[in-house]
Amino acid sequence: MPKYDRNFTDELRERLSIVDIVGRRVPLVKKGQNYWGCCPFHNEKTPSFSVNEDKGFYHCFGCGEHGDIISFVMKSENVDFKTAITELASQAGLKMPDYKPKPAAQIAREESYYQIMSDAANIYQKLLFDTSGAHALEYVHRRGFTDDMIKKYRIGYAPKNNIIANKFINVKQDNLLATGMCRRGDYGMYDFFRDKLMFPIFNARGQIVAFSGRSLDGSEPKYINTTDTELFHKRRTIFGFNFARDAIHRANRSIVVEGQIDAIQMQCNGFPETVAPLGTALTDDHIAMLCKANRNIVFCFDGDTAGQKAAARACDIVMPFIRDASDIRFAFVTGGKDPDEVLKTSGVDAMRKIIDDATPLVDFLWHIANAGFNVSTPGGRTQAEKFIKQKTDKIIDVHLRTEYEQEYKQRIFNNWHKWKKQSQNIPRVDIPTVDDITKNTVIFIVNKYPEIAERYGDFLATLNINFDENVPELNMDEKSSEKFIVSLKLQKWLETLHIQRKNLMSKLLAGENVRDKINDLDEKINIAKQKIDMLIPE
Repeated sequence: MPKYDRNFTDELRERLSIVDIVGRRVPLVKKGQNYWGCCPFHNEKTPSFSVNEDKGFYHCFGCGEHGDIISFVMKSENVDFKTAITELASQAGLKMPDYKPKPAAQIAREESYYQIMSDAANIYQKLLFDTSGAHALEYVHRRGFTDDMIKKYRIGYAPKNNIIANKFINVKQDNLLATGMCRRGDYGMYDFFRDKLMFPIFNARGQIVAFSGRSLDGSEPKYINTTDTELFHKRRTIFGFNFARDAIHRANRSIVVEGQIDAIQMQCNGFPETVAPLGTALTDDHIAMLCKANRNIVFCFDGDTAGQKAAARACDIVMPFIRDASDIRFAFVTGGKDPDEVLKTSGVDAMRKIIDDATPLVDFLWHIANAGFNVSTPGGRTQAEKFIKQKTDKIIDVHLRTEYEQEYKQRIFNNWHKWKKQSQNIPRVDIPTVDDITKNTVIFIVNKYPEIAERYGDFLATLNINFDENVPELNMDEKSSEKFIVSLKLQKWLETLHIQRKNLMSKLLAGENVRDKINDLDEKINIAKQKIDMLIPE
């Protein structure tokens, strides 16, 4: 078989979850670190087929079959390599490239890029501990970085001169330019990063593919990153992921913060599962990578406007990736602080409380809808409902999407329409309290079928029932439930008519001319009785 371009197949493996791919054909149950099911390649009753989400492979302990998402599609659907990756590319939303053997020159060129990056990191780190980098070292120490942390993350200092252009004078210029480390000007090569605190950016395999430079003089932007290259694509690279990968697996979640310094400080202070996008520009590729490692994510952003917008964008992007076992939450650091500052001023316990108190996705989306639209008006409620539906429609799992829709229908009815409070302003005749059996039945119907509650909200508000009480499940479908509410409404209306007739009879005995009103009431009473008889035949 020809040697195909690994960049594309690696991207398929990064974007697609092997649990999702295998799970479409094999029912899987998570036990310990792996997922288990009955092997699709031989007959068995006891599951011996294991799928490892983190490593991206499957293995059957019964027949010995082993492979990744590509080999699984090939074997399970009996198709060739190209057909398998074409199908997977469609699922990943990627365009199929024209495959051809990877030239030896390209392999050598990429190896040269990696070597240039690694050598540059060594130069930068050496300069950080040199007199020329004293101000940068003082800054990074002031931010709470120890020398061990600096060495682990290979943090360094890029001076104001052209250190890289001069040090790599014997390297092929095209290769140096291709790394993004240098640019070509009117007077020759010059360094892209100058007077910056340098953070190497690693790929998932721990190879340096780019750099992020932080300004030291307060100038904006605070961070500049290597432009996209053959090795580096910002939208598909997560800072700190290579260090956090195993910790994400152990912690059963990832934490996403806004900046590199926040990510490093979190990793070194009790939250090793923390990562950061390069800036707040979170992408679906980032989410795909994180969900492949673990579908439980806590987004921890600053509480300012930029952080709120970043969280709202994360909420939108993550919707297609959630599954019934996902736990997506949103935490905010308020008071103008960030995770780094919280850790330094308030300690690990304060940061842990912020993470532990994070808002679940279902509540955060509800908050966005309430904050973004005027839900006190019919038009605002309509806009908010359309907004929520637009988001929930992105959920791929049909059953999970239905659950979200039902949840928001109940919230819309109970919160936006405020029919319990509105009833106080509606002229009505006081109705006696219903018995406990009727009350429990009504509570069940309201919570089970919010559409019915919406249609008869004005009437239900007159019953003075606390609909937040827990009641037993009843064997009532939607049709019989609506019939019960209509019947109850008619009975209450009949009681009201009888009360009114009794009052009119008292006036008649007192000499008032109310005979016509009594006749009208008698006609209404007969109609109400006929309707009840139709609903509840003898």
